[in-house]
Amino acid sequence: MGSPMTKKTVLGPEVSHLLSNLSDHGTQHLGEVRNDLVQADVLISEAIEKLGHSFQAIHDAVAAQQEIIEALAADAALAPQLASRLAALKADVAREVGAAVTAMQFQDMTSQLIARAVQRVDGIAGLLDSAGAGSAALAQEERAEPISARLHEMNLALESQSARLDGMLLKSVRQTHLESGDVELF
Repeated sequence: MGSPMTKKTVLGPEVSHLLSNLSDHGTQHLGEVRNDLVQADVLISEAIEKLGHSFQAIHDAVAAQQEIIEALAADAALAPQLASRLAALKADVAREVGAAVTAMQFQDMTSQLIARAVQRVDGIAGLLDSAGAGSAALAQEERAEPISARLHEMNLALESQSARLDGMLLKSVRQTHLESGDVELF
């Protein structure tokens, strides 16, 4: 008869299986999160581009309309107060279109946040891959001491990779050259 199974003889394969499953499932889910983030960034970029074109088209149409109104006003000899009101409305439209275009520039900040989230997801996937790779050595061990030492090494490696990832990622996003000034979030 074979020797009875003890906790020590089952520990290595069980820990290995756990880490391997964590790595596989975590990497799969993080891949989905990454794809969703990239798709969201593409959708936002396309929407902002379309809005920009639409605002420019509106501005161009209003400017053409304004030229016609000014030509009609010159022929009709408008009262000075109506002429100044038309000029004020023209300035209002130009200012509002400019403000809308400026507001759309916040898309750049959103893209920076999404890119940082994608980098973090990629980094976490790397951490999970490291755990999965380390689990293979554990499956061969039957004694608790080598398993404990290997787990300690894996923890140190994970902490180091996590700190390196944290150091690579900026804590804030910036948008400059807005009419309202520089903006920094976080």
